[in-house]
Amino acid sequence: MFALRTRLAGVAVLVALGAAGCGGDSAPTSTSTTKAPSPGRQVAEGASGLPPSAAGSASAGAGGADNGAAAPGGQAVKHAFPLQGKASYSRTHHDYPASDIIAACGLTAVSPVDGTVLEVTRTDTWKAKVNDGATRGGLSVSILGGDGVRYYMSHFSTIDAGIEAGTVVRAGQPVAKVGETGDASACHIHFGLSPVCQKTGDWWTRRGAIWPWSYLDAWKAGKEKSPVAEVGKWQQEHGCPTKPLTNP
Repeated sequence: MFALRTRLAGVAVLVALGAAGCGGDSAPTSTSTTKAPSPGRQVAEGASGLPPSAAGSASAGAGGADNGAAAPGGQAVKHAFPLQGKASYSRTHHDYPASDIIAACGLTAVSPVDGTVLEVTRTDTWKAKVNDGATRGGLSVSILGGDGVRYYMSHFSTIDAGIEAGTVVRAGQPVAKVGETGDASACHIHFGLSPVCQKTGDWWTRRGAIWPWSYLDAWKAGKEKSPVAEVGKWQQEHGCPTKPLTNP
């Protein structure tokens, strides 16, 4: 198991993260463009369960659209801080952009966006000796936002009944409980933002492509801030990688 290797600002956060583990993902054994298998239940390719805005704005997000993405019915896509209760989180992360949200075991994690569930992993198959990047998150949920951005959360202890691939969720809706499954040694939520790319299975992109902390700051303060433009710019620069851009 890899220990967190980032110093965080603030003594409280430093102490908490010192106990937490959220290791860097190992590279897949193949760089083929064939889809990597995923341990989670997935939305089928071309599934009709995606809300109209998600299906239509995924390509817009990839192209660097502004923050004006719309939800079903023409309403603006809403966001929410992904946890109910006290939490701290980092502005840095080892190896690749993401945030570890440190929180007590059992607190309620919520959907950070209006959207549709892409993948759900309900069984923890992580083994340190194998060190498979695809299973490092333990119990996890991946959501395709109505804005076309992918929102990923992992290390849960349980995932709520009814949260399945294809489930339509709203910002602030409970989805899981904070835990320490996968490559983690303390309770926290690994939070990543990325382009949709393969939709499912591409864990090396799903784990995080841009820094989330500025969006977490806004959502925690009850303000709207969309990652669409930044995620779109990242994809214009990097495309959809077939392997990690950084090594663990």
